[in-house]
Amino acid sequence: MENLEKTYDPAKTEDKWYDFWLENDYFKPKEKSETEKGTFSIVMPPPNITGQLHMGHALDNTLQDILTRWKRMQGYRSLWLPGTDHASIATEVKVVDKLKDQGIEKDEIGREGFLEKAWEWKEEYGNRITNQLKKMGSSCDWSRERFTLDEGCSEAVEEVFIQLYNEGLIYQGDYIVNWCPSCHTTLSDIEVEHKETEGKFYHMKYPYKNKEGYITVATTRPETMLGDTAIAVHPSDERYKDLVGEKIIVPLVDREIKVVADEYVDSEFGTGMVKVTPAHDPNDFEIGRRNNLEVISVIDEDAKMTEAAGADYSGLDRYEARKKVVADLDKENLLIKTEDHQHNVGECYRCDTVIEPLVSKQWFVKMQPLAEPAIEAVAEGDINFVPDRFSKVYMNWMNNIRDWCISRQLWWGHRIPVYYCDDCGEVMVSRERPENCSNCESNNLHQDEDVLDTWFSSALWPFSTLGWPEQSEDLISFYPTDVLVTGRDIIFFWVARMIFMGLKFQDEKPFSDIYIHGLIRDAQGRKMSKSLGNGIDPLEVVDKYGADALRFTLITGNTPGNDMRFREERLEASRNFANKIWNASRFVLMNLEDFDLEALDKSDLKETLADKWMQSRLNTVIAEIDDALEDYNFGEMASSLYDFIWNEFCDWYIELLKARLYQEEDPAAKLTAQYYALNTLESLLRLLHPVMPFITEEIWQKLPGTEGSIMRAPWPEKDKTKLNKDAENKMEVIMSVIKAVRNIRNEMKVNPGRRIKALLSAPEKKVAVLEEGREYLENLARIKDLVIAGDQLERPEKVSTSIVNEVEVILPLEGMIDLDKEIKRLEKEIEEVEFEIQRAQGKLNNEGFVNNAPDDLVEGEKTKLKEYKEKKAKLIERKEELAK
Repeated sequence: MENLEKTYDPAKTEDKWYDFWLENDYFKPKEKSETEKGTFSIVMPPPNITGQLHMGHALDNTLQDILTRWKRMQGYRSLWLPGTDHASIATEVKVVDKLKDQGIEKDEIGREGFLEKAWEWKEEYGNRITNQLKKMGSSCDWSRERFTLDEGCSEAVEEVFIQLYNEGLIYQGDYIVNWCPSCHTTLSDIEVEHKETEGKFYHMKYPYKNKEGYITVATTRPETMLGDTAIAVHPSDERYKDLVGEKIIVPLVDREIKVVADEYVDSEFGTGMVKVTPAHDPNDFEIGRRNNLEVISVIDEDAKMTEAAGADYSGLDRYEARKKVVADLDKENLLIKTEDHQHNVGECYRCDTVIEPLVSKQWFVKMQPLAEPAIEAVAEGDINFVPDRFSKVYMNWMNNIRDWCISRQLWWGHRIPVYYCDDCGEVMVSRERPENCSNCESNNLHQDEDVLDTWFSSALWPFSTLGWPEQSEDLISFYPTDVLVTGRDIIFFWVARMIFMGLKFQDEKPFSDIYIHGLIRDAQGRKMSKSLGNGIDPLEVVDKYGADALRFTLITGNTPGNDMRFREERLEASRNFANKIWNASRFVLMNLEDFDLEALDKSDLKETLADKWMQSRLNTVIAEIDDALEDYNFGEMASSLYDFIWNEFCDWYIELLKARLYQEEDPAAKLTAQYYALNTLESLLRLLHPVMPFITEEIWQKLPGTEGSIMRAPWPEKDKTKLNKDAENKMEVIMSVIKAVRNIRNEMKVNPGRRIKALLSAPEKKVAVLEEGREYLENLARIKDLVIAGDQLERPEKVSTSIVNEVEVILPLEGMIDLDKEIKRLEKEIEEVEFEIQRAQGKLNNEGFVNNAPDDLVEGEKTKLKEYKEKKAKLIERKEELAK
């Protein structure tokens, strides 16, 4: 029988087994005829083609892989469908920057030339992150890999757009949008990141037209006053009741405007009066619509002032214009005061440029009809968030949702399937360019220049990837999917949109459960970011520790929805765990050389208390892990596996087996030990496989009686007949006694190889248990003369004792240690402790130290002194006991 190498080397095994799994199509779902369990499916949150693997991806995909491997082993037709996202804005920015490095401007090469360059980028970098995911062991069906701009997904996007348009749920209109002057595109509200910023609050005079005096208005953006078309007050504000309708002059541009009443105004904030600039503030835009105000755009798409701002300001950058406006107001005695002011400023989530609210013609999705069933699905429990607190985040956003601006002024993406007649202005929605205008028969047509928001195609991901709009076999089999695993940061971007699109176009939820995991933070609890330079490359971790160690670390201590800190010492602990498994497996295999599994007759086995205990614990742990995975409690899974494998299987059961494995007098006892060693190892490898796939496959291939891959082996099922609380209770007593003896030996510094005498005094019911475990006690506690008796046991003098589980452990010191030598050793230790007491006392008696040293240093010395005194008392007590 081939054994394992002395040490485990992940670098030698991981690529080998991943290639083996791919070559044998083990990641593909089983055929229907191969299973009766039904299906299980997950769609991977598609990473951007601009990205590379980070710890968030590593966690997200490890969790998905664990669930997929678990369900696959349970016998389900399991599909984990991978893919990538074209990421309109991010990719276009990258390609534009790359062209600039070559001295090429985007407009120079035109739309078609630019798209060629973008596809070249996709070919060069698009597979980078998927190859990195393979290094992590991700068992996706790569033969079904999708891309949001592939032919099938594009067909789905066009179908959805056309259907929504025909139902009146997509419309075009002038509306205020978030505009990025750098990326030159609109952004949805959730693509704008708000940051607390130091700014100024400018208080300005707005003169009355028909009387002396002025009103006072405050703003953080004085440059926008050039586009003011009203002053607004709250209708119930008694201070300004008589002012509504009054005519006011806008400073610097001498525009006549009036005071309007609108409930949006907060009477308590500032003066209770607000300037209204409908073209450059979303709230002002709504006030303008309600009050039929003129919309004057004074800032353009490059964030420069327009001609409408006036000759003195036209062409200036918005911030240059601000300075000039403030200076001009001051010069004309119209600036009352300037205050420092902290406020939130919206920035583009891609390039960090401050966004500019602008009014422009855009395409929108009418959200209320789509949001209602999506709200109902979560409210009624058809879709569950794990943990549930994120359902409140979702519901709050959905209940206050605004219409979704879906057009983007980019070239990379799904071009909007809308055509315009240049002669009569007719709008036509079509997959292909119409031959003629449907209204005037003209052939002068052009397609809309914009593309759709990236999240429009991502919203269709759970069904577009399975073949929709065709009723494909995959769509019928695997939709709806079972669970979505994702981070909390894209609940609005992606999760909500998949829900309402799935309900709309499939009449069924896209998934039943949404598992939300937290962020991976650094050891100090900070978010990992480029600016802090605290990011960790998962592939560097894999190179150093192995993928299995990283995967196990990512789920250790992981609780649903909560952030976790990433520490290198935890990686070392996971690597040590892998080595522990390897060494235990190697030991078992070394002792199976004469074991013939095929010739085994189970009636020949002589099952012991230890075997019954191990089988009971194994089946208990199987149930614990199933429960943990059903509840998405990956941290509990890790804890159960670690404690069972390290503490119970390796540290106890293997030690309990050794006496039987090493003897030749009783073949049945050895055979039983071999059988249960193999049986337990084989089961725990299957339990461990979803988390640590590589090391378990390497060991599995060396086990007798195994076929194919461990990932296609059946998942262990709990066998209730193996549960044996009596055996567990008995072994608990025996193990606690062994630990007590070991503790005393360690305290007394007894040579580990030395066998000692021990007396155990216990109630009658425990005496029988101790007798049953006599062999274990003698072997694991290194006892040569073991006396087990009831409460009336005669105690010798000079002993060390401990009481555990109603058992008094009595170890005679004579024969265990050299009393004279031990007394001398204790005397020497007492001298050393007395020296430390004098040293600490001397420091504390020194007024200079006490008065000048830091408080924590002084307190530290006091604590040391207390501990030294306690230690001295114990040493003296022990010395006196030995000297009796």
